[in-house]
Amino acid sequence: MNNPPLNFLCLVSLSLTLILQACSPPDTLTTPAYTQGEGLNLERPIPYPIDIPADYFYAIEEGSRTMTGEPGDDYWQNEATYQLRAELIPDENRVNGIARIQYQNNSPDDLQQFVLELAQNLHKAGTMKKDNTEITGGIELINVKFRGEEMDEIDTSSPGFQRHQGYFVDATRLLIAPDEQLNSGDSVEIEIEWTFEVPRQGAGGRMGRSDENLFFIAYWYPQMAVYDDIIGWFTDPFLGNAEFYHGFADYELEIVVPDNWLVMATGDFLNPHEVLTDPVYERYVEAGESDDIVHIVTESDLGAATDLSETGTLSWKFFAEKVRDVAFSATRESVWDGARAPVGDLSGDGNTDYTRIHSFYRQSAPLWQDQAEYSQHSISFLSEYLKHPYPWPHMTSVEGAGIIGGGMEYPMITIMGSYNNLGAQRLHGVTAHEFAHMWIPMIVSTNERRYTWMDEGFTTFNTHQAMVDRYPRDFDNFDIFHSYLGVAGSDMEGPIMRWSDYHYPGPAYGVASYPKPASILTALQGLIGEEVFREAYHTFIDEWAYKHPYPWDFFNTVERVADTDLGWFWRSWYYETWVLDQAIGDVDDNGESVTIEIHDLGEVPMPVKLLVILNDGTEITEVLPVTPWLEGKRTTTTTIDTGRPVSEVIIDPDYHFPDVDRTNNYWEK
Repeated sequence: MNNPPLNFLCLVSLSLTLILQACSPPDTLTTPAYTQGEGLNLERPIPYPIDIPADYFYAIEEGSRTMTGEPGDDYWQNEATYQLRAELIPDENRVNGIARIQYQNNSPDDLQQFVLELAQNLHKAGTMKKDNTEITGGIELINVKFRGEEMDEIDTSSPGFQRHQGYFVDATRLLIAPDEQLNSGDSVEIEIEWTFEVPRQGAGGRMGRSDENLFFIAYWYPQMAVYDDIIGWFTDPFLGNAEFYHGFADYELEIVVPDNWLVMATGDFLNPHEVLTDPVYERYVEAGESDDIVHIVTESDLGAATDLSETGTLSWKFFAEKVRDVAFSATRESVWDGARAPVGDLSGDGNTDYTRIHSFYRQSAPLWQDQAEYSQHSISFLSEYLKHPYPWPHMTSVEGAGIIGGGMEYPMITIMGSYNNLGAQRLHGVTAHEFAHMWIPMIVSTNERRYTWMDEGFTTFNTHQAMVDRYPRDFDNFDIFHSYLGVAGSDMEGPIMRWSDYHYPGPAYGVASYPKPASILTALQGLIGEEVFREAYHTFIDEWAYKHPYPWDFFNTVERVADTDLGWFWRSWYYETWVLDQAIGDVDDNGESVTIEIHDLGEVPMPVKLLVILNDGTEITEVLPVTPWLEGKRTTTTTIDTGRPVSEVIIDPDYHFPDVDRTNNYWEK
């Protein structure tokens, strides 16, 4: 791509209304989902090849991706380094910020324009939103500099404004049009100063303030949009629903807050000895070497946990490498528990490595007294299960009742509700869920705004594994399936591959993003076997760590590792709202053999996993291939030599597949 992509040209040429009308997604290679096949006597839908955007094939031609799922030899991504300074003024509910961004153009393209995201502008009047949102004014830009020169704001009402140099703000996007392009291989410095009022429940309850004693600051700074090998500049606006697509960067972060406010943020905590009192600092050091929970700040320390300065403010400093984002919390009435958790051999020296665990919570959240233990289990289990050790110096949880009910993740830090009314096990579950996000999308950086299912679906699946590990008697696959099965095949469901912000109102977005893709991963595991599934899963994570995979990279990786064509599987589950409904028909048992008739009443073709139980308790298992269903049949039979009478026949006894009607999966003599 030697020219700016079409979506950027549309963006700088038209108003937001016209953009939404004129800037359509790339052309795709489309085929009908199924056909009745004139003259073929088909009884059911037959999955046809999946739709793949033409730009994905272009990336393959350019060598940045492959049809086998690995990143190509010529894979690239642009990079940035940020120097961020934030001043939090609690009495004014305000953040003042300064950013210096060094942006490196590693793409083969010369960049004529630049896009940054101003997610906090969701709270600006007139910005498009998916839901009612508190209006605070969003981000006020004080100045914008490019290559050290202050830029003028472009008057977008003037004729031919798209040919002017300067910057302008369009909803949640900042667009910079300099007078000189950035050549491939070169870098540029951008400097921005801004301010904004902190909303109570910002960005859909993902950040904000609570009870005048807690701030959780996220979506707070101008952030470079992703420029990738598929779509160029990613310009989809933030509407408050589907989340983010971020590039990797290094961050130097300084946070200035009043004395006696405790701060934790994304990154390595650089100056604890400068801001904490001696007793608190000693307990902080102790916690980093302790398997048991250490109470770093207790209730008796509140109001006296930090040093006092002559200016009345302290600067808390952090540094993070190769992360997608940074967020921070500031609290003055939260206790602070800490410990360490093993993550495996991160450094490759044969020794176990550890990360710090931090848990901040207020008296009003008593269940959080055990939250640090949930954190230890979650981070250690996921490091082992995903065969990818947690790579960062700490993992922090912040209780944020009044801002959020569930949880929201950022690199190394998460905010979660009190869970007072939901119980300890649910608090453990949300902890595991938010921590699982540290792998996807924080390491494997998916495009959450278009394909939320890659982020939330994989994480829902991983959360389930963690909960089964800790509470094996309380969880089985039906815990993944049931939310999806409640709407499966109804008008309330939408295809998973529909762009996330374009689902119909109601449960369609949630089901397509969380339980259904998790259910499909469970079904995939049942289809190709746990060993092959684990190999494919780990291969995908390892090959796409700190990169930007698209759905077809995952599909292709699984097919490569499993050495099988699964096009019918992807089409049936991800592109359609078909359902699986296998049923036992006639069973003819003569005492020596049994002939079993299987009906496929749904549209999703899957193998049939059969369990035949003889009257002496002997069990016989058999797997019938998917072939008859792909040939258009609705019924198939199998005959099994038994040598004695049959007492029961069960389809999918281990709940590998999300079948919408299990009442017809069982036959008893």
